[in-house]
Amino acid sequence: MTRFPAHLAHEGIWEGKYRHVAADGQVEGQFRSRVTCEFPMTDGVIYRQTTELWTPEDVYSKATFEGLDRGDHLYYDAPTFHGKSWETEGGHLMLNLIRKDEPGAYFVELIIMGEGEKHRARTWHWFKDGQLYRRTLCEESRVS
Repeated sequence: MTRFPAHLAHEGIWEGKYRHVAADGQVEGQFRSRVTCEFPMTDGVIYRQTTELWTPEDVYSKATFEGLDRGDHLYYDAPTFHGKSWETEGGHLMLNLIRKDEPGAYFVELIIMGEGEKHRARTWHWFKDGQLYRRTLCEESRVS
């Protein structure tokens, strides 16, 4: 797949941690994570992501969503959000995702791959009714 080379560079399994931080800096939640990024290239599905999260109390959750080729971006339509991702000129990924489960809420995510493609950082900026209310900080390492 040559149309989305920066997306493809994220193929594999990533483990790390997510932290939700309120706009005032208070930590709202922390999770251990495992994110599987796949590129099945079947039935119009270019990208598939499965996210597994564990709270400090070991409560587990799992969600999967898929991305479809829409020309210059990948389009997502999952139960809790819809939106798109695209690649910057520098090879970073940008996402703009509108929440279905929180009216008036959306987030913008930036994913930056470290040199050597073994580590990445993800930062989400959450807005509701035009006001920043949360940031999510993710640090991940490729394990497979």
